[in-house]
Amino acid sequence: MRIIFISVGVASTLALAGCGAASVPETDAAAAAGEGATPYPLSVENCDAEVTIEQAPERAVSLNQSATEIMIQLGLAERMAGTSYETDPIPSDIADVYESIPLLTDGLLKHETLLEAQPDFVYSSFASFLTAENAGERAELHELGVPTYLSEFDCTYHEAVEGGATFEMLFDEIETIAEIFDVPDAGEELVAEQQAVIDEGLEIAEQIESTQSLVWFYSTAASSSTPSVAGPGGLPQTVTEMLGAENVFSDASTKWPEVSWDEVAARNPDVIVLADLTRGYPGDTAEEKIEFLKSDPLTSTMDAVVNDRFIVVPGQYMDPSIHSVHALPTVAQGLIDLEVK
Repeated sequence: MRIIFISVGVASTLALAGCGAASVPETDAAAAAGEGATPYPLSVENCDAEVTIEQAPERAVSLNQSATEIMIQLGLAERMAGTSYETDPIPSDIADVYESIPLLTDGLLKHETLLEAQPDFVYSSFASFLTAENAGERAELHELGVPTYLSEFDCTYHEAVEGGATFEMLFDEIETIAEIFDVPDAGEELVAEQQAVIDEGLEIAEQIESTQSLVWFYSTAASSSTPSVAGPGGLPQTVTEMLGAENVFSDASTKWPEVSWDEVAARNPDVIVLADLTRGYPGDTAEEKIEFLKSDPLTSTMDAVVNDRFIVVPGQYMDPSIHSVHALPTVAQGLIDLEVK
């Protein structure tokens, strides 16, 4: 992520060329912005697109829950025209604020519904939501004068993040959104809170005595029992490495490959990390996953299943969100507890 401040002189030139940027003398703009404030127009390089934000958004729309929660934690709820795609229970500490934001749709937001909300900014954690079939392609929204931000964890749907996903990417996203909305202090405070959880997890991890192999079991395909597991290039891989463990599917070609249980059994992980999903699909809960693993003729013979070596985490811990940092202390403590048994 790179943020580029467009100088007022450049902005004036764009205005004369008909690009719509206001022409403001540099001294006046600096005085208006104040020390430490975001100077507008602001240009952000995001997922191979350069996005210009003319002023701090006042009618933002988030396309999914994790984006909404970041904005709420930054104190931006009153500057949101709507949200969509709620998949998890809302944390109790932000429930009242979350419910104050208009829910534009229970599922995926469509283009027409988005435009009816008259947004001046759109924020998504998933590339698949910013498509012609859903909220609209980014280029189309930009042509309509609606800047967008897409989490750089998912610039290209399901492909592994080049160089690996890191928590620094999450922190950069938080600080970029804070910069866009001119609340940099809130961004720094939220990042500090997130870093404190990571530090706690690393401190717990110092007690882990052995290198253990893991499989991160997220979900199964709707029409079969084919599991979707964590591969390389996502935060589960990063957490695994930070804990000194091994991800048995670190050699996969995508960050969430669909594999076979034959392959999982052949790789024989020491521990199975289960996502406890709450979206309501068959087989989503940790309880359903364990029931399947113990009843299936093949998986029931796996050493991790026979010995109940399961670590259960909320699904939000596996996807990039403000909850992701909690995967580190949770899985670290789980590995320690399983070592004791």
